[in-house]
Amino acid sequence: MSFSPGKLAVIGAGSVGSSLAYAALIRNSAREVVLYDINTAKVDAEVLDLAHGTPFIGSSSITGGSDLALIRGAQAVVITAGAKQEPGQTRLELAGVNAGILRSLLPKLVELAPDAVYVLVTNPCDVLTVIAQDLVDLPAGRVFSSGTVLDTARLRWLIADAAKVAASSVHAAIIGEHGDSEFPLFSAATIGQTPLDEWKDERGEIVFTRNRLERLTSDVVNAAQKIIAGKGATNYAIGLSGARIVEAIFRNERSIMPVSSVLNGYRGIEGIALSVPSIVGAGGVERVLDVPMDEHEQQLLQKSADALHAAVSTVRSSV
Repeated sequence: MSFSPGKLAVIGAGSVGSSLAYAALIRNSAREVVLYDINTAKVDAEVLDLAHGTPFIGSSSITGGSDLALIRGAQAVVITAGAKQEPGQTRLELAGVNAGILRSLLPKLVELAPDAVYVLVTNPCDVLTVIAQDLVDLPAGRVFSSGTVLDTARLRWLIADAAKVAASSVHAAIIGEHGDSEFPLFSAATIGQTPLDEWKDERGEIVFTRNRLERLTSDVVNAAQKIIAGKGATNYAIGLSGARIVEAIFRNERSIMPVSSVLNGYRGIEGIALSVPSIVGAGGVERVLDVPMDEHEQQLLQKSADALHAAVSTVRSSV
């Protein structure tokens, strides 16, 4: 099986799925993008609109429809199908209905694309990653979720804006649940080679005080709710995040990303999917990294695991 940019299947032609397909096309993340949805009129319209723009991009192509067989042989499958998050609704409240959708979809997808790497974007993505591993027998790391890749991008953008530097020069991560209990690894965060808590402005004053860091954390955790309240959904940035993960898979980059996979023996965590820095390549999550954490961060990680353990138990009993 070749892992050069190949066939990407995007499941769900809603705002997230369509944005992800668009991002994958314009970034040339895949040679072929297939967009699937049960709503024939919707998915046909999205595919046609995207296809009309392909003369302006590289060699990538777009096809799709409401026939699931179209995804046959895909090398990467990104699942975005599910009920959307409503204003004021937590990601964990979405769990029951979206677990049911996943249960009906995933075994069929694996039958059609048995060698694919499966990336879950549907929320609550951490809970659904555990449910996915319950549903299908795939090697470890071949099913994972986008986790806190987007949350980390939000944090890096906010830090870069405050420090007046390029986001690419900010090295920081959000880990844990993709949701209310997520948290930043500030103890290891740097701008260039400078620890975040030592970064100074032009006047020589410390920029990232404790209060500033707490505000940054709150801004990241509440970012989705703010966007949902204003426009009904988050779609562009998560679309770009998904396309970026697909690139790491197809190009076998072995990039380090805070994706969410089922952890076993990670700092005492068993059978729960959480985002921690992981090596992502052709086989999906190829290695989970035990990164340095201070005592407070370790406590926050356990708190996040406890919250998700309760959610997984509830969903498992209802699926």
